[in-house]
Amino acid sequence: MTSHETVQGLAARVPDGALLAIPPEYSFVPMALVRALIRRAVRDLHLLAVPTGGLAADMLIGAGCVKTMEAAAVSLGEAGPAPRFTEAVTTGAVVMRDSTCPAVHTALQAAEKGVPFMPLRGLIGSDVLKHRDDWTVVDDPLGGDGGPIVLLPAIRPDVAVFHSPRADTRGNVWVGRRRELVTMVHAAKTALVTVETVQETDLLADEATAAGTLPALYVTAFAEAREGAWPLALAGHYDADAEHIRAYARQAKTPEGFRGYLDRHVFAAAVQAAS
Repeated sequence: MTSHETVQGLAARVPDGALLAIPPEYSFVPMALVRALIRRAVRDLHLLAVPTGGLAADMLIGAGCVKTMEAAAVSLGEAGPAPRFTEAVTTGAVVMRDSTCPAVHTALQAAEKGVPFMPLRGLIGSDVLKHRDDWTVVDDPLGGDGGPIVLLPAIRPDVAVFHSPRADTRGNVWVGRRRELVTMVHAAKTALVTVETVQETDLLADEATAAGTLPALYVTAFAEAREGAWPLALAGHYDADAEHIRAYARQAKTPEGFRGYLDRHVFAAAVQAAS
């Protein structure tokens, strides 16, 4: 049965050393949960961006929560490079495993389907392929004339997290058109979700919402978090706080500036909310 918990309760379910999957910034990013993970001081995460990372990844890396990072890209978009990620990769504090958007989705699809690998051709001839010794190039096993193909090992996250506009009391969660969330959760062992609101009406019982709903069968636990994607956007509900993100990009260029940001917006904000 899906558990209804607090955001802190969800953070406690993410063990040190977990392979943690997070959605891209154009999707449903659980920033309230990211801040809770930083407060919990989770360590040695293997962070998987599905398929790109941004503010959430940068904050987790800057807070010392991440050991390895796999992504097609990590940046703050129009606010510029992700400063803590850039420094961590440059200094070797975090091991970066370069990937591509199709490769991340394909590896998750393999786990979703319960198979050990999936083929993908578009990587042939790329520099990314040269640096991934876990990807295997084989000749077409069916003997066709398609040439070589890359076999990608399945990625099965220990935990997948995201933020949604709503869930119902049964634990069914609305994802709408964000189908990458479905693949990510199907592939993962555990799914933890924060939501803006919880409603009594069964989302799966309504034809208007059923097709865009992730059934509670796949959701381990969920928690309410108003404006839980802030300062990022939640499509159809609120826009990104662009000035806040730009201010973060400036402040987080140095370790001291980043620590000041955490003190104000992660630690002190939590104390203020609890009082």
